[in-house]
Amino acid sequence: MADLERVNPDNLAKPSGFSHAVIARGTTIHLAGQTGMDGSGAIVGGGMVAQFEQALSNLLAALRAAGGQRDGIAALTVYIVDMDDYRAHAREIGEVWKRLVGTDYPAMAGIGVARLWDPEALVELQGYAVL
Repeated sequence: MADLERVNPDNLAKPSGFSHAVIARGTTIHLAGQTGMDGSGAIVGGGMVAQFEQALSNLLAALRAAGGQRDGIAALTVYIVDMDDYRAHAREIGEVWKRLVGTDYPAMAGIGVARLWDPEALVELQGYAVL
C-alpha cells in the first residue's frame, strides 16, 4: 500500500472528486497519458464516459505492470477536448472512478484542450503514483 496523505484544508472549498494536496512518500511511478484506445489501437466508441473508462483502465493496467496499485495514485491530470460534455457526464464519470479506483481521490486537474494526439480521442489521463 502506498504511503499517501490526502490534505484538504478547512479554509478551501470542500473538494468533490479530488484532493487539494497529496503528500507522497516512496518510489514514484510516472504514468504516460492514456486515451480511450483499446488493445487494437482504436479509440472506443460510446462517447465521453466510455472513453474515460477505457483511458482509466489503460492507466491502471500500466500502473499494475509497473508494480503499483490503484490506491497509490497521487496526482492525475485529465485533458478534456469538450469541457461541457465532460461536465454533463461528471456523475457517470465519477461512478466509473469509484468502481475502478474507489473513493480516495488524488490531487487532480482538468484541462481543456483543442484536441489530443488521436483526433477521435475525447479525454486523456496522465499522472503519477507511489509504491
